[in-house]
Formats: sequence, structure tokens, C-alpha cells
Amino acid sequence: MPHIKQAAKRHRQAQKRHLENTARMSAMKSQIKKALGALEAGDVAKAKAEIASAMQKIDKAAKHRTIHPNTASRRKSSLSVKLRNLERAGAKK
Repeated sequence: MPHIKQAAKRHRQAQKRHLENTARMSAMKSQIKKALGALEAGDVAKAKAEIASAMQKIDKAAKHRTIHPNTASRRKSSLSVKLRNLERAGAKK
């Protein structure tokens, strides 16, 4: 238990940030899983919509520094590559 007023405040702030960051990460990961599910199903239109939503969640997490901006960029790039591969596979058929 903190003995100093400032330490108590920092502890409260850390707890609040932890809850916000956990919620933001959970929402981001859930949306990425939905996008990956749509990609596996092979539905290009649904995959595009899910990936757009996932990218918004990723950007928001990076903006609030819940994740590092480079991590956000890498995750967005990975989703884009998978979508592009799905579109190319559909075009070949």
C-alpha cells in the first residue's frame, strides 16, 4: 500500500490505464480473429470489411500506445498481404 499521496495517485492511474489497455487489446485481437476467419472462409467482401475494422482497432491501439506503432504497422501489413493473396487466388479461378 502506498504511503505517499503521489504514489497512491499513480497507482490509481496505473489501474485505470491497465483496464483501458486490456479492453483495447481484447477488442483488437477479437477483430483480428474475425478478419482471419473471414479470410479462411474465402469471402473476399466480408474479409475486406472485417480487415478494415481490424485496422481501425489496430490504429486506435497504436495511437494510445497500447501497442508499439511498428507492431501496429506489421499487423496491418500482414492482414493486407493475406487479403491480397485471397484476391489473387480468386482472380485465378
